[in-house]
Amino acid sequence: MKNRRALWMMALAVLFGLGAVLMASRWLLRQTPTTANRIVVAAADVNLGQRLTPQMMKSLDWPADSLPRGALLDPSKLVGRVLKTSVLRDEPLSEAKLAPAGTVGGLSALITEGKRAITVRVNDVVGVAGFALPGNFVDILVNTQSAGGGHENAISKIVLERILVLAVAQEVGRDETKPRVVNAVTLEVTPSQAENLDLARSVGTLSLVLRNQVDPRPGVTDGATKSSLLGVVAKPAEPAPVAEPVVAAKPRPQVAAAPRARACTGVIAGVQRTQECL
Repeated sequence: MKNRRALWMMALAVLFGLGAVLMASRWLLRQTPTTANRIVVAAADVNLGQRLTPQMMKSLDWPADSLPRGALLDPSKLVGRVLKTSVLRDEPLSEAKLAPAGTVGGLSALITEGKRAITVRVNDVVGVAGFALPGNFVDILVNTQSAGGGHENAISKIVLERILVLAVAQEVGRDETKPRVVNAVTLEVTPSQAENLDLARSVGTLSLVLRNQVDPRPGVTDGATKSSLLGVVAKPAEPAPVAEPVVAAKPRPQVAAAPRARACTGVIAGVQRTQECL
């Protein structure tokens, strides 16, 4: 009797255990997406400007309800495409991160349509101690002489703002934690900005001013001169003396001279009397 009761208890325990497992499995199935897609991700860290090879890509399962926008599914179609932004390992690839199909790798793939790349010579001071890295934005400052020349007419002014740094030296990759002191920086500019920059470096010396990545506000200034630097107020120029108009002298009317009085002397000769005047 006791054995039969123990058997019934064991049977009930097994049934309750199976029920608990079944309910837990159903709950887990509701919490986990039922389908997944395989998308293309980077197999390693890849720098911008590089051409993709099969070794740089792999397929990875991704939940179907949280696919990244523009995710790509076929890695074979991406071989030879050029990256226009750096990607990290296991980061999904998308069309937004790739240059147009047929683009040759290198710096030309990174230039925005309608813009140009121009290189300026820098040093450790001009190049912001090596912190002007690819992907950063800088302002261009020129120090030159204003009209009239001379040291007193020196002026320093920002001529270009929010210019994108494409490359430093000959590298387009970047390591944001390590500054690099180089002798040349390549900038992305419009055609008109390229003309202004070329003129600025021929008439004065250039400096790069590193700016905040997300600050689009322009820096409107009048430029710094020696007078504004020292707080000297320029004296107003004295007005030139005005010449008085020359009035022509009126001709004097000529007055006829009065006849001069003549001295006369009377002469008596016998009975005749004459008069002689000088």
